[in-house]
Amino acid sequence: MTTVAARPIRAGTPTTRGLGRRAAVTLGAAAVLALAVLASFALGSRPLAPGAVWHALVAPDGGDATTIVRELRLPRTALGLLVGLALAVAGVLFQALTRNPLAEPRILGISAGASFGVVLAIAVFGVGTLAGYVWFGIAGALLAGLAVFAVANRARDGASPVTLALTGAALDASLGALVYALLSIDARTFEEYRFWVVGGLTGRGVGVAGQVLPFVLAGLLLAALVARGLDALALGDDVARGLGHRVGLVRLGGGAAGVLLTGAAVAAAGPIAFVGLAVPHLARALVGADHRCDLTVAALLGAALLLGADVAGRHVAAPGEVPAGVVTALVGAPLLAFLVRRARVVTA
Repeated sequence: MTTVAARPIRAGTPTTRGLGRRAAVTLGAAAVLALAVLASFALGSRPLAPGAVWHALVAPDGGDATTIVRELRLPRTALGLLVGLALAVAGVLFQALTRNPLAEPRILGISAGASFGVVLAIAVFGVGTLAGYVWFGIAGALLAGLAVFAVANRARDGASPVTLALTGAALDASLGALVYALLSIDARTFEEYRFWVVGGLTGRGVGVAGQVLPFVLAGLLLAALVARGLDALALGDDVARGLGHRVGLVRLGGGAAGVLLTGAAVAAAGPIAFVGLAVPHLARALVGADHRCDLTVAALLGAALLLGADVAGRHVAAPGEVPAGVVTALVGAPLLAFLVRRARVVTA
């Protein structure tokens, strides 16, 4: 019997170079996020030195800097981290599940479900605080996700990418019509809703971040568990089954993760545009189509993008503010166009 010895992988081969590049990109994305966090704490209507920020965080003395950092900037920075990474990771999941590079958290009607939950809380139950209707937004998103998967599973081909996308689009349109119907007949609801729907981090207390944190953590855990299955799913359902993956379970786990992440993010900060669409493309352009790397890099860059947009919004119209959702739309659209033009977008 003739045996063939495996050729050892030498330093500098494409495999090791690829791993080194991905590690370098991940470290770079973490550094960008660290700078965005520092800017979020230090920059605003009253700039603070990094030393003053550190002192206010670790040794509060009750001074003005402590009040600004701990009571005003800490809550919005914490929420920006959670919302940015949640939307970016959800975008990676939905683009993988639907095999559609234009998919984003709205693709399954989840954002519309959160919006309907918020409007229902204001118009029907009389909830008048953000901390109060966050729960309604999360519940609306979860119910919308369940509805999409339930309807799609009844189709002949099951919850296929096309069926999920079409069902989600139909639900998005239907819930959107109900939202606007409620807004058109109740002026008070419209006044409350318009503050939330523009999308931003202003006026959110630290309690809001605490409310959505369990849902974000659960979504991230599920995303990590299905990451390897998403790699196989990108090759087609038959190939994924041949590799030993349970396609239905992978799709269900990925969908549940995306629903949890999107529902928590949208309920807390409103429908932030383009983070869930542009950031996954940027992550794939930097590290390729390995979903474990994509999810990590997208989470870091998504949080950095949203925090950077929030900081920019504080200075564009000073002493007023431009909501972070407006800034992400202005930045995300050219970024996505640039990536497509350079033909570096790798589809899931």
